[in-house]
Amino acid sequence: MKTSGASSSPRKEKSKLLRPVQYTMSAVNDTTFNSAVLLLTGIPGQEDAHIWIAIPFCFMYAISIAGNAFILFIIKRDPSLHEPMYIFLSMLAITDIGLSLSTMPTTLSTFLFNSREISLDACFAQLFFIHSFSFTESSVLLLMAFDRFVAICYPLRYASILTPPRIAKMGLVFTLRGVAVIFPLPFLLRRYQYCQVSVLSHCYCINQEVMKTACSDIRVSSIYGLFVTISTVGVDSLFIFLSYVMILKTVLSIASHVERLKALSTCVSHLCAVLLFYTPVLGLSVIHRFVNNASPLLEILIGYVYLVVPPLMNPIVYSVKSKHLRARIIRVFVK
Repeated sequence: MKTSGASSSPRKEKSKLLRPVQYTMSAVNDTTFNSAVLLLTGIPGQEDAHIWIAIPFCFMYAISIAGNAFILFIIKRDPSLHEPMYIFLSMLAITDIGLSLSTMPTTLSTFLFNSREISLDACFAQLFFIHSFSFTESSVLLLMAFDRFVAICYPLRYASILTPPRIAKMGLVFTLRGVAVIFPLPFLLRRYQYCQVSVLSHCYCINQEVMKTACSDIRVSSIYGLFVTISTVGVDSLFIFLSYVMILKTVLSIASHVERLKALSTCVSHLCAVLLFYTPVLGLSVIHRFVNNASPLLEILIGYVYLVVPPLMNPIVYSVKSKHLRARIIRVFVK
């Protein structure tokens, strides 16, 4: 009996000693996952040239923000531009400014100062704004396609269909849609555990990449992200395509060749904006989800084209192709 008591006592003492150790290890692990840090990446292999790469990025961001702000100023200032087409262009300019401001801080800090660390909370916030503005831009492009469809197919009813209150309601609904579909995503990502240090392949946070850094099962977020992409960008691109099918059908029924070209010329600016936005975003989504052996450099370049080029080119394209807007811009500089 004495031997049994003596042997059980050390076991109890050993188990008591192990409990605090196990608790401490668990606390350390929780702290590791909660304080995880993500590392942003500029262009791999070109770290020495990042300071020079930052110069064109600075110019592109400056032109994007200044160009879109100038478009807003011109449209607001001139009452003759308070038409549906230019109101939708104002929405596009606001969205482009928001998209540029969402990526600019981390992009420039990475290239200029080699500041690569970003916390999970900051990454989730950036991810939310990038995708919200991206989905909203997709919606605005759909509204602009609807504007061209009504103008060409139902020109006599154009003013009665696209009234300012109706335009405001459509813009509000599609903006809320862009925010609502992406709102649950940061909370889904926050539930996962992350390794203490993870490296992203871009200098900004997007959903597909952040998911891959998690040390948990990400099937729910992956399925939801795919659903969001299909229900927003996929559906919008489908309706834009159908709008142009109807536009082309109407234009081909016009007898005069000159009138056909005149009708199609009003769609050139919008078609350029559609191609600039949808080509890289769909390409990037396909690469992230279905291509395992894609070139990292190709993925990085498409990522930059997706978020930097459309806000840069949209004001330039519309300023060049829209005769009325171009005349107002010239009037500002040449009295």
